[in-house]
Amino acid sequence: MLSAVTNLRLVNLRKAFDQTVAVEDVSIDIPSGSLFFLLGSSGCGKTTILRMVAGFVEPTAGRVFFGDRDVTRLPPEKRNAGMVFQNYALWPHMTVAQNVGFGLDVRKMASRDKKQRIGESLELVRMSEYADRLPNQLSGGQQQRVALARAIAFRPDLLLLDEPLSNLDAKLRLEMRAEIRRISNELRITMLYVTHDQHEALSLADQVAVMRGGRLEQLGTPRDIYQRPKSRFVAEFIGETNFVQGDIQGDCDGDGFARVVTPIGTLRAHIPLSKRAGGMISLSIRPETILLKEVTGADGGAVVGSQIPGRCIESTYLGAYAQHIVDVNGQRMKVFEVNPRSDSLAGKQVALSFAADQVVGVEE
Repeated sequence: MLSAVTNLRLVNLRKAFDQTVAVEDVSIDIPSGSLFFLLGSSGCGKTTILRMVAGFVEPTAGRVFFGDRDVTRLPPEKRNAGMVFQNYALWPHMTVAQNVGFGLDVRKMASRDKKQRIGESLELVRMSEYADRLPNQLSGGQQQRVALARAIAFRPDLLLLDEPLSNLDAKLRLEMRAEIRRISNELRITMLYVTHDQHEALSLADQVAVMRGGRLEQLGTPRDIYQRPKSRFVAEFIGETNFVQGDIQGDCDGDGFARVVTPIGTLRAHIPLSKRAGGMISLSIRPETILLKEVTGADGGAVVGSQIPGRCIESTYLGAYAQHIVDVNGQRMKVFEVNPRSDSLAGKQVALSFAADQVVGVEE
């Protein structure tokens, strides 16, 4: 249905508005057919990058390539990129079919071909039966499907999505996530998706670029970003975590692990190669990776092996899991217990344990 799939390449991209630098030296190579996410909080530069790719904003420096084609100075209409906006941007006086065909009218497509293209696009987003309705007769999720159909109807080389689900309620967001992933799999069109929602990025993306202050903080697969954050910022931004400060004892072994002395004990941790023995480091330990066990009289009141003793000072029941706050030698550790068996462990002695590969050293 679509034109030849193309990759997107950003080379040393920079954008300054007067004295304010919105994007600084960002280089990314997005493979053909991938669903790529720019993720970050408000003001991090992700939307500015999207607008430079679309042609709405001209870079101060750097270049934008669609495949081998340098589009840096081309106007939006010459780039052949589809855009899905946050607010749908549908014409209220046009039917669904007319909205989807709007870009085809601009391109002066023949009537017979246009009708076929509109039908294909609506079928892809499962909106064929709504072709004659007006936008105000549709739900938010349905309007977003129409906006998506319009963006792909003219067979773009690249599809750009600007926080497309932010105006939808939680249930519709989940539904539309599945639809976007399905459409990505079916079309294999290169998609650049901007969001501040970590769950969207983790559940949908082939690759994620985490942005901070106009710069690229980390690039990788969702699993890499979550399990091996390179910085304290990424570890905090992508999910929840515990930070424990420690002193590195000895250099890394061949697998990238070293012993780190911390307030909760000496831990074996995966640390950056740039860190050396004798230095300080922050360790990130995700709450769901920690196993928690109540220490009772049946255990003889003992903590054995690599278990770490502590006292639970707070328990919050959240249905599918419980959140516990455990004091370990003055260090507070957050622990998620899946399918909790008791209402509360507050005030009780507990033992914590976790695997070494779940203890990750991060840069400040």
